[in-house]
Amino acid sequence: MTNSRRRYHITTFGCQMNKADSERMAGILEDMGFEYSEDPNKANLILYNTCTIRDSAEQKVYSYLGRQAKRKHEEPDLTLIVAGCVAQQEGEILLRRVPELDLVMGPQHANRLQDLLEQVFDGNQIVATEPIQIVEDITKPRRDSSVSAWVNVIYGCNERCTYCVVPNVRGVEQSRTPEVIRAEMEELGRQGYKEITLLGQNIDAYGRDLPGSTESGRHQNTLTDLLYYVHDVPGIERIRFATSHPRYFTERLIRACAELPKVCEHFHIPFQSGDNDILKAMSRGYTQEKYRRIIDKIREYMPDASISADAIVGFPGETEAQFEQTLKMLEDIGFDMLNTAAYSPRPGTPAALWDNQLSEEVKSDRLQRINHLVSTTAAQASQRYYGRLEEVLVEDQNPKDPTQVMGRTRGNRLTFFTGDIKQLKGKLVNVKITEVRAFSLTGERIPVPC
Repeated sequence: MTNSRRRYHITTFGCQMNKADSERMAGILEDMGFEYSEDPNKANLILYNTCTIRDSAEQKVYSYLGRQAKRKHEEPDLTLIVAGCVAQQEGEILLRRVPELDLVMGPQHANRLQDLLEQVFDGNQIVATEPIQIVEDITKPRRDSSVSAWVNVIYGCNERCTYCVVPNVRGVEQSRTPEVIRAEMEELGRQGYKEITLLGQNIDAYGRDLPGSTESGRHQNTLTDLLYYVHDVPGIERIRFATSHPRYFTERLIRACAELPKVCEHFHIPFQSGDNDILKAMSRGYTQEKYRRIIDKIREYMPDASISADAIVGFPGETEAQFEQTLKMLEDIGFDMLNTAAYSPRPGTPAALWDNQLSEEVKSDRLQRINHLVSTTAAQASQRYYGRLEEVLVEDQNPKDPTQVMGRTRGNRLTFFTGDIKQLKGKLVNVKITEVRAFSLTGERIPVPC
C-alpha cells in the first residue's frame, strides 16, 4: 500500500472545536503522505469528525457511513474512520452497527491519529475512547483559511449542565501551557496569519488545572493573564476567544479586552434561558440577573461591543411564561447574533431521563417564534453600522459575486465590498457601510490617504 496514491477526505460536523480537531488531523494525514480529496468517493481514507449535541447530526453521520460502508465491499482498500463525540459516546457499539469501520476514536485522541492508523494498516480494527492526557500538538494543522486560525487553549469541560453530553465525550479540562500557546501563535504570525481565535469548550476556565498562584492568592494562569501574555505576538492583528461561560466571566477579563487593542470587541456568551428556574434545572450556575450584569459591564467598558449567545427552547418542564422570559432577555439585550436550538434529549445526560419532556410540536413552535425574534433584533442591532467606517479583515472572495471580497469587522459582522481578492486577502481595509442586513453588511472601500 503506497502512500503516494493515498487520498483522504474529512467531513466535519458540529462546533469550532471539531473544526480545529479536523484541521489538526488533516495536518497529520498530509505529514503521512496523504493528499486531500474534495470528493469523498475519490478518497481511499474517509474520516467523519462527529458531533453528538443534537440527534439530527448523529443520524446524518449514520446515513453518510452507510453509503461508504457499501462502497467498502467493492473497495476493501478503503479506510473508514469515525472520530469526535459520537465516536466517544458510542465506542464499540459503532463497530457493531457498522462493522466496516476501521477506527473509532474520541476527540482526546485527535493528535494520536498517526499511531492509530499504523495499527489499522497492520490489520487491526481499533477503538480509542479511553481517557488520556492530551497529547501536545506537534504536527502542523492543515488550516482551512490562510488569514485566520484556531488555537486550542483548553480541552474538555468540568461543567455538568444537565442537557449536555460534552463532559462525557471530551473529558475533563486540560489547559495547554501559555508557552506552547504563544509558540503556536508566533509560528502562525510567521506564516502570515492575521487573526487568531483562542478556543475552549469553556474557555473562561482556562488555567484552573495549571500550577501557579501569586502571593496575593490570585491564580496567575487565567484567560485574562493569557491574553496579556500573547497580545504582542508579531504579525497577529486580531485576537478573539470562544466559548465563554457566564459563571466565570469576570470584570478583570472585560477590562483586559477593553485595554488590549488586538482583542476584538466581540463576545460569545451563551445564556441558554432567560428564566432562573430553568437555568437551575440546567445546572448553569448563574441567574439571568447575573448574565445581564455581565452584558451591562461589557457595554460600560466597550459601548459598541458585539454580543452573541446560544439559547435552548423547550427544555423539560419549560412553561410558556418561562419561554417568554427568554424572549424578553433577547429583546432587552439586543444580541447581534443568537444560535438557537430546540432541546434534544442526549443519551447519558440527566435531563434526557426526566418525565416532563415537552412535545415536538411545542418545541418546534417555540423555536420558530424565537428565530423570528432573532432576525428582528439582529436587524435592529445592525442599524448602528449604517454610514460608519469599519475595519474589515479580508478573508476571501464573495462566492456569490466574484467582483466582491468578504471579511469580518472587529465585531464579527460579515462584510462584502467590491475589490480584488489577489490584492486584498489578509489585509485590514477601511470600509464605509452602505447597506445593513440582519447578519451581514455591504460597503465601499475607503482608500487610506497617503
